[in-house]
Amino acid sequence: MYRIFLVARRDFLAAIRSKPFLIGLVVAPLLFGSGFIALAVNKAKPDIAERRIALLDRTGLAASQVIAAAAEKNSRQMFDKLTGRQLTPRYILDTVPVAAGDPDVQRLALSARVRRHELFAFLEIGRDVLDAPPPPAGTEKIPPSTRVDYYSNAGGIDETRDWLSGPLNDGLRRARLARLGVDPARFTTLLAPASVQSMSLLSRDPRTGEIRAAHKRSEVEIAIPFILMMMLAMMVLMSAGPMLGAVADDKQQRVFEMLLASTSPFELMMGKVAAAVALTLVGSVFYWVAAVFALQSFAMLGLAPWGLLPWFFIYLVADMLVVCSLGIAVGSACASPNDAQHLAMIVMGPTLIPLLLLMPIMQAPQGAFATVFSLLPPFTPLVMIMRQALPGGVPAWQPWAGLTGVLVWTAAVTWAAARIFRIGILVQGKTAKLSEMLQWAIRG
Repeated sequence: MYRIFLVARRDFLAAIRSKPFLIGLVVAPLLFGSGFIALAVNKAKPDIAERRIALLDRTGLAASQVIAAAAEKNSRQMFDKLTGRQLTPRYILDTVPVAAGDPDVQRLALSARVRRHELFAFLEIGRDVLDAPPPPAGTEKIPPSTRVDYYSNAGGIDETRDWLSGPLNDGLRRARLARLGVDPARFTTLLAPASVQSMSLLSRDPRTGEIRAAHKRSEVEIAIPFILMMMLAMMVLMSAGPMLGAVADDKQQRVFEMLLASTSPFELMMGKVAAAVALTLVGSVFYWVAAVFALQSFAMLGLAPWGLLPWFFIYLVADMLVVCSLGIAVGSACASPNDAQHLAMIVMGPTLIPLLLLMPIMQAPQGAFATVFSLLPPFTPLVMIMRQALPGGVPAWQPWAGLTGVLVWTAAVTWAAARIFRIGILVQGKTAKLSEMLQWAIRG
């Protein structure tokens, strides 16, 4: 233990005194949060350029109603009610007479106007849209005469199409009501949408038995599970990522040959792992303190998930042990830092895979997929902390079952990594294959 402590202390002090570590401590969260900053800036200064849309109405009845519904939506949403600042573009819909002859000729002419930026887009309302019943679920092919086609030159995410969806459907409903003889003065009341507010669940105080009222859930509260998961992943990637190349570099420069004269391979590996874990804990404390001050400055300190703080650090240590052990084992089996980078996905897989599956987990955190995925030891730390932070949490047994699996997995991976490390640091001149590393882990 004393030799492990000496190796860990040496690596820890060398890293924490280095300028790259101090710079990374500040720069990493800025890079991580740059996307959120860009979104905030974009929201503060939105694109409010006028957008003109041509409306090709083959029903002959819907255009006026759609234009009226779009004008109402402009008046409701375009300006901030408190400051009067314009928030969204003004959408102007103009009716285009239906030309005789081949429809594609007129579509081509309108497409040319879009390309010349005379129009932002154009809509074509099919001839039978007002009479067509809703298509059956799962229907892929809908006849052109019973649908509305949207033509634009916009990118993959087109907010204009989403904006038009409301007025378009509202206008079509108005046209149907008008044909049934309903008084147009009642359209607004009949088609008024209900306001849906996201609320928390009610609960009962275990001490007093008093029912705790529900409260309005804010966007920040909903984002906390995502933030916790990303913070955990960021800390692991920051601290464990460089381990792979650093070990391969030390091996290439024959540093290990001198260190092995005074310590065993296992003690040397565990010392490096302990130093990396200590660095991660220092960085995580720094980020948590910064987060608390940020929440305090915005009067949102009550949103901090204090009950999950112990679990966060437990999962952080467990994940670091697994990833660092793998990084040291793989790095020791590589001939150079460049070779080590080709195997980086093996080391970073337990951290990156949950990030790729983030959306299905957040959409159904209590579903079978998310539950099973959170109990698989390599992925438990990231997935379980996010599920615990989501509304409703998880059954009390699941975090403990997940932690048990993580501890068993960590012990097994560390043991196998130590066996690979013991042989890998002494093999010079070539990078071991995955099959060879597996043999070293099994046979020693």
